[in-house]
Amino acid sequence: MKLKITSIGNSAGVILPKELLARLRVEKGDEIHALETPDGIRLTVYDPVFAAQMDVAENIMRKRRDLLRKLAE
Repeated sequence: MKLKITSIGNSAGVILPKELLARLRVEKGDEIHALETPDGIRLTVYDPVFAAQMDVAENIMRKRRDLLRKLAE
């Protein structure tokens, strides 16, 4: 599905068509989460528990970068 970036005030945004909102099972006012994957960006329903877990994981990856790099070898 092709989407266009448009101006929204001083920001930029994407308008999600009704069909996409239905597939995501979200409505106006709901929050969604954007995940960066090797294939691009994945949109999912926002889950506050998952978001908190990702924050913890990102902090660990930042603090233990050298250790994780060594383990990957």
